[in-house]
Amino acid sequence: MKVKLFDESHELDLEKSINKFLSEKEIDLIDIKYEVALGICGEDQIYCFSAMIIYR
Repeated sequence: MKVKLFDESHELDLEKSINKFLSEKEIDLIDIKYEVALGICGEDQIYCFSAMIIYR
């Protein structure tokens, strides 16, 4: 079993990264874990979109 981690600052970038990985690899997909984190720095909101693909 293997894992691949993705981390992007925009959800569409995360989607593109995952789709690219899945289209380039011949894998047996087991699961995808998805997470969104939000941080606040002054008046700025900082988002982190991440995913972990578990595969064989």
